[in-house]
Amino acid sequence: MKNFAIIGAAGYIAPRHMKAVTDTGNRVIAAMDRCDSVGIIDSHTPEAEFFTAFEAFDHFAYSLKGTAEALDYVSICSPNYLHLPHMSWALRHGCDTICEKPLVLNPEDIDTLKKIEDETGKRVYNILQLRLHPSIIALKEKVQKELQENPDKIYNIDLTYLTSRGKWYFISWKGDETNSGGIASNIGVHFYDMLSWIFGEVEENIVHLKTAHANAGYLKLKNAKVSWFLSVNYDYIPEEIKAKGQRTYRSITVDGDEIEFSGGFTDLHTRSYEEILKGNGFGLDEARNSIEVVSTIRKLKPLGLQGDYHPFCKKVISE
Repeated sequence: MKNFAIIGAAGYIAPRHMKAVTDTGNRVIAAMDRCDSVGIIDSHTPEAEFFTAFEAFDHFAYSLKGTAEALDYVSICSPNYLHLPHMSWALRHGCDTICEKPLVLNPEDIDTLKKIEDETGKRVYNILQLRLHPSIIALKEKVQKELQENPDKIYNIDLTYLTSRGKWYFISWKGDETNSGGIASNIGVHFYDMLSWIFGEVEENIVHLKTAHANAGYLKLKNAKVSWFLSVNYDYIPEEIKAKGQRTYRSITVDGDEIEFSGGFTDLHTRSYEEILKGNGFGLDEARNSIEVVSTIRKLKPLGLQGDYHPFCKKVISE
């Protein structure tokens, strides 16, 4: 049985980590968040100590050293801009760390973490759960087989992901690019990871559209051309999806064929923890490519409706 602490316990994603810890037969010793709306802890690990001040949490964690309750892992569910300092703290405290995506906001942050890994002998693991999704694994196996027969094959991919957010989103840290990394980092980073994992390294990165509500662009991968559109604006969702009362629209097509992966997400955090505890988790090197993609997107000037732009861009431009 391993001992865990969770930083960012009041966040949206934290309950999945709590469940993953208990599902894998381990326990949460302590949880920390400056917000105290953490009643969800009672559903997973009610015995955990809870702190709203990081200094008090730090003192408690230090007091456990040398005891049976000393921390083995720290799970990071805090806002994106805090991932780096929280992981650095965990490593220097002598813990391996499991962090939500995006792992960090900039590639140079990964270099910093690699140095701390080398200094401490501890490891950073990133949650990249799409790599564990059965449909995505099947797609990768299919593509690998086809590329063995035709190594120069180029696939045409359309990625469209709209997940509606209310006005609160833009008041919170998620609506501040400095803190979240922007829409591409916040809701797109795991898609970029998945696509480059299957279709190869990024050769070209173009941004066509960049607003507070939507990002769109084009990626040329080694074996794919990707036209992508991401948004948190309900207005851009197709009418037929709205008619069903749905506020999220997700579509990935490969050469015109839809990849169905709407289901199968329920236990992917638990699966991620199982692999990490076996020593098979995704580390800093696996995270680097997608972080480089989103970091570049933030810096690029949008081209507008030129080249291979995503058709949903017209929904935004026509406003």
